[in-house]
Amino acid sequence: MSAVLTGAWNYPTRVLSGPGRISELADACKTAGITRPLIVTDRGLAASDILEKARGVLRAAGLTDNVFSDVQGNPTEANLNAGIAAYKVGNHDGVVAFGGGSGLDVGKLVAMMPGQTRSVWDFEDVGDWWTRADASVIAPIVAVPTTAGTGSEVGRASVLTNEETHEKKIIFHPLLLPKIVIEDPELTVGLPPGLTSGTGFDALAHCIEALCAPGFHPMAEGIAVEGIRLIAEYLPRAYTNGADIEARSRMLAAASMGAAAFQKGLGAVHSISHPCGAFYNTHHGLTNGVVLPYVLVRNRAAIEDKMALVARVLDLKKPGFDGVLEWLLAFRKELGVPHTLAELGVKEDNLVVMAEHAERDPSTGGNPVALKAADFEKLILACIRGDLEGAKA
Repeated sequence: MSAVLTGAWNYPTRVLSGPGRISELADACKTAGITRPLIVTDRGLAASDILEKARGVLRAAGLTDNVFSDVQGNPTEANLNAGIAAYKVGNHDGVVAFGGGSGLDVGKLVAMMPGQTRSVWDFEDVGDWWTRADASVIAPIVAVPTTAGTGSEVGRASVLTNEETHEKKIIFHPLLLPKIVIEDPELTVGLPPGLTSGTGFDALAHCIEALCAPGFHPMAEGIAVEGIRLIAEYLPRAYTNGADIEARSRMLAAASMGAAAFQKGLGAVHSISHPCGAFYNTHHGLTNGVVLPYVLVRNRAAIEDKMALVARVLDLKKPGFDGVLEWLLAFRKELGVPHTLAELGVKEDNLVVMAEHAERDPSTGGNPVALKAADFEKLILACIRGDLEGAKA
């Protein structure tokens, strides 16, 4: 019996999932109230066949197909400002955010910022800062993910790098949540194995950190556990055979599930990955994959019960925390994820300031054990050197 690949659900975003559903892009824009969309994507997709397919759907329906693609891997305020300028010049009334995490994050902020009178940094995810924004001028968004990792398509936040301070900031507003998401696995088949793995480990980190974050949120935990299971089963298939549509569709779902789950919280994996990306321009998901086992080791005392659950769900031969750690290390190796941050180019020369940034990162509040800058300094050093023993409390 063949797997069912097509579906639609609201959770709470309207998600249209299945092969070929990019053909519904124009209808999605119209449903969202967008008649003059600006497509925001990244440089790597600017001349791609999948973007041309999306543009063709919009043109056939009489909608604008203008593209802004000056977006780098760890997007900056300069990328955002250029996108805002393109939005205004084209007199657009909404955004199609198209691509991986960088394209989606910038696209969402391009929809938010043109009518605001304050700096984007004034809307950082701190307390109720989001209420500073003028909600009446935030344009609607349709999101089309082309990687299975970030989950930004179902999130209410975007990540942007402040180049002056070398900090990644999380910008939040409820209306950054796209109105409609199109998850078409055919758009992801061309993703090379390395990016398939890196983005997949982003989704895995989201699920594991959400599960381990303190607090009472059974819905998020249930979604996180199923996301972990899907990634364990389908990421190796997508990595080995990029044309495996079933695996690609399941990974898109798992990525969205990770983002839905981390409403409960993230943790030190992201607290460390953010300064690594800001200082060394590392790939976010791949960095998460490197850092994940070290953070699990550091948090062990607080997450033994959660890891016992994961071991049962994955039907591991060895139970409990040790079984999960053993599986994770083998899983990383199978999927080409390095063991050390040094292999990503992260050096020890910025260790102190990176630790300070990690302590201030909003994700730190969701870590199951409290960590200060001195703890992060020790933990980041362990990640750079590949010292799992050094990651222990």
